[in-house]
Amino acid sequence: MFVRSKGEFRRLTNYEEIKLMKPWIKKLTRGALVSATTAAISLGAHAGGKVYEVTITNITKAQIFTPIMVASHRSGAKLFELGEPATHELEVLAESGNPGPLSEKLVEEAGADVAVAEDVLPPGDSVTLYVKADGQHRHISVASMLIPTNDGFFGINGVRGPRGKHTLGLRSPAYDAGTEENDELCVSIPGPPFLCNGQGVSPDGGEGYVYIHSGIHGFMDLNEATYDWHNPVATVSIRRTAK
Repeated sequence: MFVRSKGEFRRLTNYEEIKLMKPWIKKLTRGALVSATTAAISLGAHAGGKVYEVTITNITKAQIFTPIMVASHRSGAKLFELGEPATHELEVLAESGNPGPLSEKLVEEAGADVAVAEDVLPPGDSVTLYVKADGQHRHISVASMLIPTNDGFFGINGVRGPRGKHTLGLRSPAYDAGTEENDELCVSIPGPPFLCNGQGVSPDGGEGYVYIHSGIHGFMDLNEATYDWHNPVATVSIRRTAK
């Protein structure tokens, strides 16, 4: 990741990144589902039962993933439909990075077991989260905002979890929630103070439907050479195991 210093960008180490982001992360996740806000859920969380081990890797050059939400749930639940308007809960995640409302909705409507990472995921890093893998929790969804973007996110959308000892490998492109104009202005983009530190949820309308994100164009505050990407942006590995 890069931080502006005397008009230029310098690369931060992962340790520096997380240290600088801690206050922002705490603010971001305040009010999120309390039972979900753990980092890579403790190893004893589902002791004696089957779990899905879900590992996410950020494969962008300079985009940061906000605290990632992983959920296992009943079939039929979807985070979004391409070409259709985003739900309010997805809008909150895609514009502010807060996974709380979307987590709560999955719990209430799909009986989900949810895990949310406590830290952001810098480029090149991975995080592993664990959720239940039983008869009521056979489908997996994953979501996180990309920063700095206006309303960009990546997502795994209710896929069937693997059976037996098989590992399911997936890749996700970046999606645009279509709920906010892509003005690339820091005043409209949330983040830690050294990056963009703008408003999380904007009243401005976007395209009105979810679509594949067209990337960073560099016409305002964001540098295209630094922050643009070519899809996919994340890899996701899912396996069923015992804890």
